[in-house]
Amino acid sequence: MTTITVIGRHGCHLCPTALEIVETVVAELPDDIGDDIEIVEKSIDDDAALYDLWWEKIPVVLIDDEFHAQWRVSPDRLRQRLESA
Repeated sequence: MTTITVIGRHGCHLCPTALEIVETVVAELPDDIGDDIEIVEKSIDDDAALYDLWWEKIPVVLIDDEFHAQWRVSPDRLRQRLESA
């Protein structure tokens, strides 16, 4: 199982776009890949440790807890990463 974590916060204008890109890319993947992916949303407003790490970089996308992207998410780069896993 692959976990994609999208870290954002309420009021972030880029965060909904990042989440939408992640959801769209996962939905477009072949079933044998996409069915093994879980998307998790986290907010820096709810977690002081996340706030300390990421407050000036949101939205942040992690794949299996490893940094993948910040601010803007490239659909092509995300798709490549998930297909190569």
